[in-house]
Amino acid sequence: MNKGVTEEERNKLAEKYGDKIGDREFITVVEVFTEQENLGKKSSVADAPKNEIPKKTEEYLLNINDTAKDFTLKLLDGKTIKLSDLKGKVVLVNFWATWCAPCLQEFYDVPAKITEPFKNDNFIFLAISSGEAENLVVKKATKLKKDGLDFNYGIDPDKKIWNDYATNSIPKNFLIDQNGVIKFATTGNVEENLDNLAAEIKKLLSK
Repeated sequence: MNKGVTEEERNKLAEKYGDKIGDREFITVVEVFTEQENLGKKSSVADAPKNEIPKKTEEYLLNINDTAKDFTLKLLDGKTIKLSDLKGKVVLVNFWATWCAPCLQEFYDVPAKITEPFKNDNFIFLAISSGEAENLVVKKATKLKKDGLDFNYGIDPDKKIWNDYATNSIPKNFLIDQNGVIKFATTGNVEENLDNLAAEIKKLLSK
């Protein structure tokens, strides 16, 4: 059983089933195999060359100690923020999407672990929706704000910002120091990710 689907898989399911899959945030695909098919799958794994190393999927186009690529982000309130204008602040850039269940799960932990502890510090959190139309993001952000998730929501409909930073899966977080240099990055909604980010933010703010 897969716990989630990719954006491409989600779109195919949406075309096939329409409104039956609701908001399409939490989609689980259950595959059922006959006993013979299951044995075949186990056999193919066992027959794989022992010395074959799985290819590592490239996740980051910018890495630790790289200078963060400058961008201008349009916020949902109509204002814009330019990353280079935030020098002197610690910036956490989060890439997410309205259909991404791990992204939304991570969001619900952000206030307690990230935004509240550093609300009086020289710190800013930018939540950038990747590859989505503004109306979809506005609808979701309105709902999230009612749940106390009142962030700096921005849109990147053409993935222009995203394509300078990373590939593949979301959520992704890039922690940028006061000089515009990437100091930490995370992928996925892993339990310790936000704790590690909070620790790194604290270190940067203490400098």
